[in-house]
Amino acid sequence: MAVAGILLASLSVAPKVRAQATATAQPAADSAAVAPSSAVVFSGDTLFILYGRLGPFTAEARARAVEGRLSRVAPLVADGDSVLVTDRESLSELSVGDEVVMSVLDADAVPTGIARADLARRYATLMQERLIASAKSKSVKALLIDTGLAILATGVLVLVLWFFTLVFPRLYARVDAISADRLPSLRIQNLELLSAARIHATLQWLARVSRVIATVLVFYIYIPLVLSFFPWTTPLSRRIVGLALRPFANAWDSFIAYAPNLFYLAAGVVIIRYLLKLIFLVAEAVRSGAISLPGFYPEWVDPTYKIVRVLVFAFGAIMLYPYLPGSDSDAFKGVSLFFGVLFSLGSSGAVGNMMAGIILTYTRAFQLGDRVKIGDTTGDVIEKTLLVTRVRTIKNVSITIPNGSVLGGQIVNYTSMAKERGLILHTGVTIGYDAPWKQVHALLLEAADRTEHILKEPKPFVLQTSLDDFYVAYQINAYTDRADMQAGIYSLLHQNIQDCFNEGGVEILSPHYRAARDGNMVTIPASYLPADYQAPSFRIENTGKPSA
Repeated sequence: MAVAGILLASLSVAPKVRAQATATAQPAADSAAVAPSSAVVFSGDTLFILYGRLGPFTAEARARAVEGRLSRVAPLVADGDSVLVTDRESLSELSVGDEVVMSVLDADAVPTGIARADLARRYATLMQERLIASAKSKSVKALLIDTGLAILATGVLVLVLWFFTLVFPRLYARVDAISADRLPSLRIQNLELLSAARIHATLQWLARVSRVIATVLVFYIYIPLVLSFFPWTTPLSRRIVGLALRPFANAWDSFIAYAPNLFYLAAGVVIIRYLLKLIFLVAEAVRSGAISLPGFYPEWVDPTYKIVRVLVFAFGAIMLYPYLPGSDSDAFKGVSLFFGVLFSLGSSGAVGNMMAGIILTYTRAFQLGDRVKIGDTTGDVIEKTLLVTRVRTIKNVSITIPNGSVLGGQIVNYTSMAKERGLILHTGVTIGYDAPWKQVHALLLEAADRTEHILKEPKPFVLQTSLDDFYVAYQINAYTDRADMQAGIYSLLHQNIQDCFNEGGVEILSPHYRAARDGNMVTIPASYLPADYQAPSFRIENTGKPSA
């Protein structure tokens, strides 16, 4: 128990000294006109802090001089002398015997908020106690006790190290005996992060490293503890302890100073979280029809929810940014500025594509699965993102088009009207004037009627698009609700046109004629010609003179 008490006392020396110095100096920090200060240290302990300047001597010079005088008067106090206080007009003197140890000035008292005379008496009492304690610690009896405690601590150290030689080999054997088959692997769904063999090897490594850490920790406790037993090595002990505890103390002080910011961050995160939940509930209500918004289409729900969520995150980041640790540091600002410039210069195209993707979403130019023509690409839309649109052509080729190019070009959507009003497929033939147009119309309509996926209603119709020099151009127009099968329907329609015209005895050709009409039938259909019509014969005229 004695060793444990000494250990705890030694580990708490540095925080106590630091707390005492902070408590003494705190009023000075609150004063608006605080002069440069210096602490008076004796035997590793901070006694008090001096602020004032005495003639040509600064607070630092006064503190060093006081420390030298304390070493000289320590034997006198040990022999029974007392520290006396003499109040004068502008200062109070602390003396031992005939030697003035220090002077307490009004400038030393103002930062503490205590009257100079009262402060001088406090310093005298504290000086008396510390000088007596220092003398006692260097007595023969105290040295013998300290030596005994050091031997006891050394014995405990040997005992602990011997205990390690018994425990850790058994721990190694237990870990080595664990079969890798008995350890589960670390997985995220089907992704194996750590195999069972790797986990087993890690456990073996941790078992051996734990002994090293435990040994270092024991020696770290033992060395400052032994040094703290002797007055000459006590400052070194405190310095060693302080080196290890200072990072933790600084971290704790930083945490305490940062605690209000943590509250604001936590409150902001909670508000953003529940705001996102509210937005999600509204989006689900609109998607299910529980909330109806005029002019708001169902396919806008998901992109609108994502955009609003991003805006909420961005707003939250802007509001919470000042409360992040280190946000006001020059390094943090410099890195933020660098990445901001880098993002601005390198993402102009990406931002343009994102804005184009948003516009395409709200203009409802096309939906997933629609058959579209974008520029020279015709196919079905298989993916829509903020950056690109992917189209699968009828040849099963996937083509990725940046949204900026999609928005900047012409978009032809074959599917948008196909379900409601039907998509009109059309193809043309050129037939000579000798074929009656009514017959050509009937054959084209028959071909459309035979074609699969051609709607009966609305009915197909024929247009005569031109009367050319040698033939008539006919165009069959037919409705279908299967825009995704255009190529196949066109192929079937062309086949049926060939069959119907062959069955009707009408040639599908584009005739051409010479200027001479003698000896040829006219191209007027036979039904329009007289019953006794005959093709004219060739006429041959000899305009030359007869030969002799």
